[in-house]
Amino acid sequence: MGTSARYEGSLEATGARVAIVAGRFNESFTTQLLDGARARLHKHGVADESTTVVWVPGAFEMPLVAKRLAESGEYDAVVCLGAVIRGGTPHFDFVAGECASGITQAALATGIPMVFGVLTTDDETQADERADPGRLDKGGEAASTALEMVDLMRQLPKSADRARG
Repeated sequence: MGTSARYEGSLEATGARVAIVAGRFNESFTTQLLDGARARLHKHGVADESTTVVWVPGAFEMPLVAKRLAESGEYDAVVCLGAVIRGGTPHFDFVAGECASGITQAALATGIPMVFGVLTTDDETQADERADPGRLDKGGEAASTALEMVDLMRQLPKSADRARG
């Protein structure tokens, strides 16, 4: 029998090109997430000119833009950053759920790693704690996940569709 292979991504993603889709709704939290993501990308050697930030109105609009960026062939990963904060209506459930589902569908359709860095919190205090690069730094975590996925996808065997094309 053959030997088993083990694949695992690392934060070493030399030459990675990353697009960041940032939601303007709850912009103060998104800006913190973006600061954390940029700092983490920079820490791991991603040049500023290899990072593109695209602002969208809110979380619901992210999947379409993320898919377009992935289809462009210009990016190795797409990071989606924003904040959806629970209110007194079911609107939260629809927006957060559709955003997550749409980003997943876009990743599967394009084969480009997409990271769901959208905070889904009960209140602004939770959002602030998670967004703050000096505390939980969820933006930095999202950037690290993107780099790990870029490296992992480079290691994995090519899909039959991509090998033919």
